[in-house]
Amino acid sequence: MARLRDKYKSDIQPALVSEFDIKNPMQIPALEKISISVGAGEEAKDSKILQNVQDTISLIAGQHAVVTKAKKSIAGFKLREDFPVGVKVTLRGENMYAFLDKLVSVTLPRVKDFRGLSRNGFDGRGNYSFGLDEQLVFPEVQFDDIIKTHGMNISFVTSTDDDKQSLKLLELMGMPFAKVRD
Repeated sequence: MARLRDKYKSDIQPALVSEFDIKNPMQIPALEKISISVGAGEEAKDSKILQNVQDTISLIAGQHAVVTKAKKSIAGFKLREDFPVGVKVTLRGENMYAFLDKLVSVTLPRVKDFRGLSRNGFDGRGNYSFGLDEQLVFPEVQFDDIIKTHGMNISFVTSTDDDKQSLKLLELMGMPFAKVRD
C-alpha cells in the first residue's frame, strides 16, 4: 500500500539531497498534504446534487469529504452566510500517498488528449495546483451514479518554499509534467 512512500524514502530523498546539496535532513522537500476541492456554484442550491458531489469526492479520495459553507453573506452573488458553496477533502499520510499513486499511474493516463500537466501551477512558495475537468477519469466513479459532471481542483502542499525543489520532488514521484519547449 505504501509503495510511493517507500520509493520516496529509498530513492527520492537521496536524489534530492545530492541534486540540491542539502546538509540538514529536515530541509529535504517532502509532500505534506493533498487537497481536493470542488466549487459547487449553482449546484449548491440543490441538496441532492451537492450530496452526490460529496459522495463522489469521498469515493475518489478514500476519505470523507466535507461541505464548505460561506463565511459571510454577499448580496451581489445572492449568497447567504452558512450557505453551502463547495466540497473539500484534505489527504495526509497513507491516504495521500495512495491517492497520488492512483492519480499518477491510473487517472491521468485516462484523461483524453493528455499531454502533461502545466508547469505554471506553482505558486512561488513550493505548492502546486491543477484542475481536472470531470470526475469520470477516476476508475471508482460509475457513470450511472453521477447526476451532473463537475471538475475539481487538486493542490499539492510541500515542505519547501522553492518551486524548483518542489517541481523535482513531484517529477521524481511520477507526476507527468509537459515537456518544456525551447
